[in-house]
Amino acid sequence: MEQKIKTDFDKFISTSNFSKQEIELKKAALDNFLKNGFPSRKLETWKFSDINQIIQKNIGELKFYNDYNIKNEISHDIFLKEIEHNKIVIVNGKIEQFNFEYEESDKIILTTLHNLKHNFNEDNSLLSLNNSFSDKIHNILIKKNYSFKKPLIIYQITNDKVGNTNINFQLDFELEENSSIKIINFSDDNSQKNFINNLFNFNLGKNAILKNYKLDKKTSTNIKYDYSNIIQKENSISETFIFSSGSDYIKNEINCNLEGKYSSAFINGIHLLSKNKHHEIRTNTNHLYENTKSYQLIKSVIDDSSKSVYQGKIYVDSKAQKTDGYQLSKAVLLNEKAEFNAKPELEIYADDVKCSHGSASGSLDDDSIFYLMSRGLDQKTAKELLISGFLLDVVEKITDEEIKKLIKNMIGLN
Repeated sequence: MEQKIKTDFDKFISTSNFSKQEIELKKAALDNFLKNGFPSRKLETWKFSDINQIIQKNIGELKFYNDYNIKNEISHDIFLKEIEHNKIVIVNGKIEQFNFEYEESDKIILTTLHNLKHNFNEDNSLLSLNNSFSDKIHNILIKKNYSFKKPLIIYQITNDKVGNTNINFQLDFELEENSSIKIINFSDDNSQKNFINNLFNFNLGKNAILKNYKLDKKTSTNIKYDYSNIIQKENSISETFIFSSGSDYIKNEINCNLEGKYSSAFINGIHLLSKNKHHEIRTNTNHLYENTKSYQLIKSVIDDSSKSVYQGKIYVDSKAQKTDGYQLSKAVLLNEKAEFNAKPELEIYADDVKCSHGSASGSLDDDSIFYLMSRGLDQKTAKELLISGFLLDVVEKITDEEIKKLIKNMIGLN
């Protein structure tokens, strides 16, 4: 595999227009990936999801060269019509369209980054792989005191021009003081058996607000890793919602650093799985300053031979007094072959804190099913009603009413 990666890397560099500095940084990232390889169960953070084995079993040999010079057609049929929105359209890892038609253009600055150092992480080989093979990194800066008037939908599309290929993508957001944005990440996969590796960086200034909704609904044989790194300053708020259902395998990983007083992070997620899917959410919430707050609620409904995983860690630094951290995961197993794994963690070095974590799993309550059937519902409808009720309180945590309605309609929780 090593020689194949090196050959593909040389081809990628020769067909791209990177500076000498960028090439050196990409080579350093590649060396780190080659040293560590794909994560396996030997790593604690991957103990439930051996992606090395998953790729070998479901894809086989990967191609690492992805031609970003290809011009891809965009079908307007994929665009959501329910709400007015701005757009970023990404096809096979390449940004094909920026459209901020509802915004004031002088309040948003688009730049191309030339320095990967702030993304370089020797402990995460998939980020190193991303840094090695991703196209130009785009940075979106939202100026001080500006709030997006309409949501930004990021359409991540794949088409039949790629197969058995590693697709890497990076996008950075910088929110200056008192700015805000609402983002919907929407997947539309029309390719098969690719490994898609995404990295998003969010830097939130004082009083900034990020609302980020990630939707993976369309059935796909692609394997995905999605990493979000969030840095928050004083009194900033981040809200992340994940709906995960379509892909054969996906791991959403969120690292959130609360670096300013009164900053808050809210992470809520749903796994709705059937057949033989394997989905994971892993969160690292780091309370690094006093008077910070975090809240995490993850719920899973698992059928057939599917597998849901939640690993969540709350870290409280010694100077992060008056921290308020809450974490809960629950799962309903609809089949005896369904599997749920949870690993909640607290690491606390301050003494004036309020932190809790918990996890529970089980089947649907027979008494509740019987009660609903006694009121005239058939068994299938009774089960669907109980599942909807179980998941609904996660969706209700969405603070934007328009997006909440959209997501309820999309996932059938009206």
